[in-house]
Amino acid sequence: MKRISFATQLALLWALVAVVCMLLAGIIWLLFQTDQSRQISTASQQSIAACQHVAARYALSRQLGTDSPATDLMHAVLDTVLIQTPKIEGGFWGSSGDTLSNRTPAPPPMPGPAGGAAPPRAPDGFLAYSFPTYEGSGVKRDIPQAETPLILRTLRLAASRHASVYDSVPGGEGATVAAACPVAGSTTLYAWTLTRAQAPLGQYGHILVLSLAVILTGILVIALILGIALRRWRKNLSALERGLSPETADSLTELPLVGEADLDKIINAVNAFAARSKASQARASALSEKLLQAERFASLGKLAAQVAHEIRNPLGAVRLKLENVLAHDGHAPNQSLTSALGQVERIETQVTSLLALTQPVTLVMNTVDVAEWVTASAGTHRERAAQKAVDLTVEVDPLKPAQPEVDGQAARFDPVQMARALDNLILNAIRHAPPGGKVAVRAQHTGTGNMLRIAVVDNGPGIPVADRERIFEPFVTGRPDGSGLGLAVVREVAAAHGGRAHVADTDSGACFVIEIPWHTYS
Repeated sequence: MKRISFATQLALLWALVAVVCMLLAGIIWLLFQTDQSRQISTASQQSIAACQHVAARYALSRQLGTDSPATDLMHAVLDTVLIQTPKIEGGFWGSSGDTLSNRTPAPPPMPGPAGGAAPPRAPDGFLAYSFPTYEGSGVKRDIPQAETPLILRTLRLAASRHASVYDSVPGGEGATVAAACPVAGSTTLYAWTLTRAQAPLGQYGHILVLSLAVILTGILVIALILGIALRRWRKNLSALERGLSPETADSLTELPLVGEADLDKIINAVNAFAARSKASQARASALSEKLLQAERFASLGKLAAQVAHEIRNPLGAVRLKLENVLAHDGHAPNQSLTSALGQVERIETQVTSLLALTQPVTLVMNTVDVAEWVTASAGTHRERAAQKAVDLTVEVDPLKPAQPEVDGQAARFDPVQMARALDNLILNAIRHAPPGGKVAVRAQHTGTGNMLRIAVVDNGPGIPVADRERIFEPFVTGRPDGSGLGLAVVREVAAAHGGRAHVADTDSGACFVIEIPWHTYS
């Protein structure tokens, strides 16, 4: 199972924090609303119960034969009933004319303490008021001004329905609940009560909610800071990934620091590795050059013996022909001289190939269109192939390098040196192909390793498996008239480009392959 990236893990963690914050905010809001509803429901039930008790007690305590309300009895009933219900205040209201209209005049001062003379009925309809459990001094007799609109609204609703009703207004410390109910036996007299519901989540609910809000805000701020840091981290990480991408691996330079302590440690380690890698590559190149030189010097002894053998026979033939010319042995002088000239040309070819092999290959890099180059190189041998009735074909697969944005479909190598190597392979293939045979030159880009692969295939006798490595050594040849230096040159050119030359498996005939990097840097 593929593990998700570290940046994705951080993003998921940030999303989890955000979800937790939203859930916590939802839970707090739900608890607040639920407890507030419960407190209002409890307070409304208590308020309605107290209101109905006041109305019933007043109805039982007086005779309803007169139209004028008995304010003294009202105060007595209010004091008697409300003293048993803490934190509930109330009064009586008389409805007449437009008393319950939308007008809400300020209530006049109510009578003083119990036992005093009751003033005339107030024009706004408030007949009596009492708050016996008031925490101040004595019984409170002045109607609360702030809650008057709520009381009047509740009384209007009770008058329209002629039934017990309640209404509430939320406040900072809870909610204010007013209840109104009709007095039995009267169509114009109503009792009302007023209480305050406790704050949601208890006495210290607002402190708890404030604390939770502060904590939630802190979490949100932390999540925001984490999101900004994550965004910056991912941006810097993407820059580091681009710096280490395969497109820039061939020309890896020192990566700049991004300001993140952890990433800078990685960048410093990568830069140190890149410096060591470059130094190692330089040492490897120097050692490779020295190794090639050592191999050349080690082969000098063997080459000297091979050269002496290869040149002695042609020189002997030249000497014999010249002696025949001088002795006038009956042969035409021109024929003897022509034969001697051919042997001299053979010696010249051996010496030229030997010099090319013993001298290091110097590369001159250029950007080359592979398809055009292969076609042109193979075209120079079509006449020779036609003379032997050999079908010479060129096959170029669609070239799709790993970095098409760098040079399109063009590779980078030395076209002259590579042409030398390819010429040797094509000439060998034409020589070994039977009359009417086939020789194919194939070029393709290999995705593995980003390599250019050039293969020359013929349907000749092929190369024995035991000779496939040895065939690239100098003076190893399968033809009596061959120099044995062509394939050695092919190997040298491939090695100079950082690649290799080898014999590949094939069903019939021989397949010689040159593999070099698509972009060779020298």
